[in-house]
Amino acid sequence: MKTGLVLEGGAMRAIYTAGVLDVFMENGLWFDGLLGVSAGAIHGSVYLGNQPGRTIRYYKKYSRHRKFMSFYSLVTTGSLVGEQFCYHDLPDRLDPFDYDTFSKSPTAYYAVCTDLETGKAIYPRCTDLKKEMDYMLASASMPMVSRIVEVDGKKLLDGGVADSIPVQAAKDLGYPKRVVVLTQCKGYRKKPMNLTLAKLLYKKYPAFLETMANRHTIYNSTVEEIERLEAAGEIFVIRPTEDLAIGRMEKDPQRLEAQYNLGRKDAETRLAALKDWLNEN
Repeated sequence: MKTGLVLEGGAMRAIYTAGVLDVFMENGLWFDGLLGVSAGAIHGSVYLGNQPGRTIRYYKKYSRHRKFMSFYSLVTTGSLVGEQFCYHDLPDRLDPFDYDTFSKSPTAYYAVCTDLETGKAIYPRCTDLKKEMDYMLASASMPMVSRIVEVDGKKLLDGGVADSIPVQAAKDLGYPKRVVVLTQCKGYRKKPMNLTLAKLLYKKYPAFLETMANRHTIYNSTVEEIERLEAAGEIFVIRPTEDLAIGRMEKDPQRLEAQYNLGRKDAETRLAALKDWLNEN
């Protein structure tokens, strides 16, 4: 059966996923397909670029940079995350991304986005990230603190709004044997959002607002399904074994490294069991 890797988002908290993926790279563990959501899409691209250590390196160096993720960036550019700095300066010059290795990877890469006009998730497959960077940008563009990203005639934002953990989408795309990396501890459930500001910003997109209003319900039902599938042995899940209280906008390099190291530790602990599970029929 084809294998799929599903990566949840979570902004800075998802540095946990980078730790997991570095262990995968170091042990030559690859998959047929990868679906990344928001920060999961970003870390997944580094995985397919086969650059272990890159993500934590630039997080530690630039997490406090005012153009990385800050209210300065929000005020000056309209997006909390600096598009020019994070999606061009960093990968092209400051800490070069291996576009060539990414393009040659046999793993199919999907950056999950939410279409504002339909309120539904889309799963574009990207093969040339240099040309298709806007899909990854859209996947990681959080509502209310990011500009709408227009790609191929679609208006897109954070894939986590419509499909935070695309475990079913991975199966639908042809990857029935799925490994899921979560960024919340077991038992976590999402609470309803305050939509006061969203109703002002997205009044032209009623379907998107409806999806935002239902996001917690969709997320929680997905988590419950993941727990059921995990108990039945149908999927393999790696999630934080400790709650280090890392926020979505965490800037402390030491706290970020602790979250990254937790991802490494959890992946190393589960590695033998994961390999056995992948080798099962």
